[in-house]
Amino acid sequence: QDQLQQKIICPGPVTCLTASPNGLYILAGVAESIYLWEVSNGNLLAILNRHYQDLTCLCFTDDSSHFLSGAKDCLALVWNLYNVLQAEPSQIPDPRHVWSRHSLPITDLCCGFGGPLARAATASLDQTAKLWEISSGDLLLSVLFDVGIMAVTLDLSEYHMFCGGMDGSIFQVDLCAWPVQRDRTFQTERENGKVFKGHRNQVTCLSVSTDGSLLLSGSHDETVRLWDIQSKQCLKTMNHKGPVTNAFIVLAPPNMFNPDGKPSVPLPKFSRHLHGTESSDEPGTEGVTLRLGLHQEEPGQSYLEKAEKMYSQMYSTREKNLVGDQEHLTIQVSELEEEVSNLRKINKDLFDFSTRIITKPAK
Repeated sequence: QDQLQQKIICPGPVTCLTASPNGLYILAGVAESIYLWEVSNGNLLAILNRHYQDLTCLCFTDDSSHFLSGAKDCLALVWNLYNVLQAEPSQIPDPRHVWSRHSLPITDLCCGFGGPLARAATASLDQTAKLWEISSGDLLLSVLFDVGIMAVTLDLSEYHMFCGGMDGSIFQVDLCAWPVQRDRTFQTERENGKVFKGHRNQVTCLSVSTDGSLLLSGSHDETVRLWDIQSKQCLKTMNHKGPVTNAFIVLAPPNMFNPDGKPSVPLPKFSRHLHGTESSDEPGTEGVTLRLGLHQEEPGQSYLEKAEKMYSQMYSTREKNLVGDQEHLTIQVSELEEEVSNLRKINKDLFDFSTRIITKPAK
């Protein structure tokens, strides 16, 4: 029987989620923000706010050194994980690349093998799928389809790119086709032998087996299908009781069929506050900080003196606020927060309305 190992309350509805291949970090998209947690202790290490609309997809490179984010603002960002971890909590680090060639919301991301030298694919409602080089940020290929693309994946050898459309079709794009063109149009009537047909609604997820012979697809038609890539035949159909949002092929762990196999380390509860700013009253939140190169620091105020000075400044500011009209200030802050919230909602509604008008199929 399936048992819930741990229930973790997040800061808001999670729109996308991914874990680093090395198992050390977890990324979650909550509205327009990217949350980065450390798995071993549940510390919230960073909150990244560089997107202007809700997040739709996240993925790591195979060496866990970089991660990519896509959102409804038509942007795909490439982040260096170590730059994010080393940044000060008060600063938002800059992404390594900002890809802005899409004209409608990005729906899916896929990263190949090679770490920072890998290639990444993006899919969008603008009916294109694009292939990028992470190291340089250059656009390598852009393929235009007849329908909006909801899912994209690459096979291990990166000979083919598979794209799932809003109409249920799955397109196979040959990446080694000659002549090489950066801008290409996929004409379904001419390339009928490279289309998987069977789903009756939009394809939401795609995954290729390690040997490159099988393709797994999930759809809003409440089915998951397993395809033979060579013949384009559907080998198996698995029915579900609702729209399929995610499905992927993974290597089975060694203890998968061991009835006594349980996680050796329990998953901690994830913090809702940035590491170093939360209260330390809770049990089990103690930590050890290791600082290197202290002998190289210039002489100056000790940490105790700096902390005392900072505390006195905070106390004096607080005292002034208490003496002044604190109630009036609180009302002003609440009114400004409400105004910002209303403006965000109006902006989101306008953006969603524009997207629906643009992507509405012609009668």
